[in-house]
Amino acid sequence: MEELLKIDSIEKYYGSRSNLTKAIDNLSLSVASGEFVAIMGASGSGKTTLLNCISTIDRVSSGHIFVGGMDITTLRGNNLNKFRREDLGFIFQDFNLLDTMTAFENIALALSIQNTRVGDIKGMILKTAVALGIDGLLHKYPYQLSGGEKQRVAAARAIITNPKLVLADEPTGALDSKSAKKLLHAMTDMNQKMGATILMVTHDSYTASYAGRVIFIKDGKVFHELNKGEDTRKEFFHKIMDVVSLLGGELDDDM
Repeated sequence: MEELLKIDSIEKYYGSRSNLTKAIDNLSLSVASGEFVAIMGASGSGKTTLLNCISTIDRVSSGHIFVGGMDITTLRGNNLNKFRREDLGFIFQDFNLLDTMTAFENIALALSIQNTRVGDIKGMILKTAVALGIDGLLHKYPYQLSGGEKQRVAAARAIITNPKLVLADEPTGALDSKSAKKLLHAMTDMNQKMGATILMVTHDSYTASYAGRVIFIKDGKVFHELNKGEDTRKEFFHKIMDVVSLLGGELDDDM
């Protein structure tokens, strides 16, 4: 498969010269187009910092990050805004839906920002909503939705613009187990049926077991990597748990 995301020897420091903290330590990895990859690590491991650098919320101290062959660490101004708007989709733990808009309008907003033809918006949203099982919720406001329903609306908003890369930050963190399972099935469909490339940060082994590959981060470096291959999700879950035990038990939320 074609390489979509390439992270080349990045480092990230925080603090002053007299009191530096190295959050990411010469880390390199790649994600192919069409992959569903989970990033796991204990609190302070650097996994959220890594996601922030890929999303351009934060800047690397050294090294380079390429998305679709473009070095995003060099982007500034309008070029940076264009990259965020057109090439990235986001699924956040706290949904980030606008309370004064219906589910349909929240999803449509992502298309409006891209100046999508008004006549095309309804059809695009309905197609995505059916695929994610939320077509009966489009007229509802966020306060009328459960947490799992809100997160599936957020997933639809993330995928509707056909971004190169969908970034998911602890997407099941605020959900009960039933809602989390529905979201993970929706994300699997986004990946397998809609062709989305997904990079997901999670501390939860069950959530990670839905990915096709899991990369473990420790002390700002890649510690280990697992590929699902022909394993069932249950078999993959147990392999993930084996690595988690080497990292010191079930993982906490990152800083």
